[in-house]
Amino acid sequence: MTARIAGIWYLIMAISGILGFMVFHPQIFISGNPERTLANLIELESTGRIRIMLEFAIVISQALTAVWFYKLFKDVNEWVAWTLGIWGMINSVAIMISAISMASAIDIANSSIQTMDDKVLLIQVFQSIITNAWGIGGLFFGLWLFPMGYIIIKSKRMPVWLGRVILLGGIGYLISTFISYAGIDFSFGRILILPATIGEFWMIGYLLIFGIRPVNE
Repeated sequence: MTARIAGIWYLIMAISGILGFMVFHPQIFISGNPERTLANLIELESTGRIRIMLEFAIVISQALTAVWFYKLFKDVNEWVAWTLGIWGMINSVAIMISAISMASAIDIANSSIQTMDDKVLLIQVFQSIITNAWGIGGLFFGLWLFPMGYIIIKSKRMPVWLGRVILLGGIGYLISTFISYAGIDFSFGRILILPATIGEFWMIGYLLIFGIRPVNE
């Protein structure tokens, strides 16, 4: 039951992340164009609020996924389970910073106090914080996959290759983040995080369908 509840929270996190970051986010927040973003926040306020609700869903489900992963693995290796839980919580905090900035951007856009020029400047600042909360958050998005992959491989209570793919995904996230912030022009950055995407969805499916193998298997 613990494994399947962890899988449910992980699935909710994945769904809210896809809807929020890939579907609704580009409808509101236009990279490099704070003027258009401001107009969107005013004209499409309800869409902007759906976006922030999805960000809340990511924060909550990420935190609960981390808690349930700790519960799932604490009897296998408590130190690694603590590491997994703590680093998962840090992911949640990084996304929460993004959510705070989104809420602030919506408030500023629909405020009658600031001038339009001031609003554009503030929207640009908040938009940058959102982008970097997710970008630099990639460090811990990657790090929390290390204890996850390690405990799967060592315990053998899930497929060993699942753990290896997850570890590879963690490495990919770290390399991708460093390359991005080093200012290196690398057009295939998304390929580096592909193993993480495969591994996480594999993990979700395995938790929901099979749970976790008994100790004697």
